[in-house]
Amino acid sequence: MQLMNHESPTINGKGDYSRDFTYIDNVVEMNLRSIIVSTQEALNSVYNVAYGDRTSLAELYFLLREFLSEYDPAIGAIEPVYGPERLGDIPHSLASIDKARNLLGYDPQFDIRSGLLEAVKWYWENLERQPSA
Repeated sequence: MQLMNHESPTINGKGDYSRDFTYIDNVVEMNLRSIIVSTQEALNSVYNVAYGDRTSLAELYFLLREFLSEYDPAIGAIEPVYGPERLGDIPHSLASIDKARNLLGYDPQFDIRSGLLEAVKWYWENLERQPSA
């Protein structure tokens, strides 16, 4: 929303911390697979719902900026503000989806780029932005 309102978002630290972001359709697929599974080994188990790849916060920011600038070219010039690192923040997080892949046949279809493209389109078409000054 900050980019859509021509505001600079804050990235804590240098932007090199990373997470395993996943798109909502991957989560839906995982839930559906866990509901219909019938093998004893897969029942009553805990699974990681993720994509299985890391994206840094800076990469996430620049992808969002790139995709949003297709709707509003002025967004392409907005730079982030880098703030202090958050105390206790985990530098990198990457979920193993091997168990879900092996027992449920989970195969996430949306990587960070394709998921963000879908999300940005939805946000642009459905959320009210503040008028430009």
